[in-house]
Amino acid sequence: MMTAAELMGEGISLMVSGMGFVLLFLFILIFAIRLMSYLTNRFFPEPIKPLRNKATTIASTTANTTVVASSGVNDIEALRPIIVAAIAHHRRQHN
Repeated sequence: MMTAAELMGEGISLMVSGMGFVLLFLFILIFAIRLMSYLTNRFFPEPIKPLRNKATTIASTTANTTVVASSGVNDIEALRPIIVAAIAHHRRQHN
């Protein structure tokens, strides 16, 4: 029969070895994810977006709205009037 000290020692060694295996697995997982990211970007790069002029306009005739997008305007802010007009149009159609 094992004593309490031996049981405690076995428990601690089992805990440390289990934590070590989990840590090793996580390192392998991080390496695999980084490798997949690198390979994906290498073989399937994102298309390069063309630069817009400062006077580029995005014309939206939805509800007589024209949105002017410059390099300093956030895209979400530029789309806000279009979204509002689409919601208003939807409400008019279904009321």
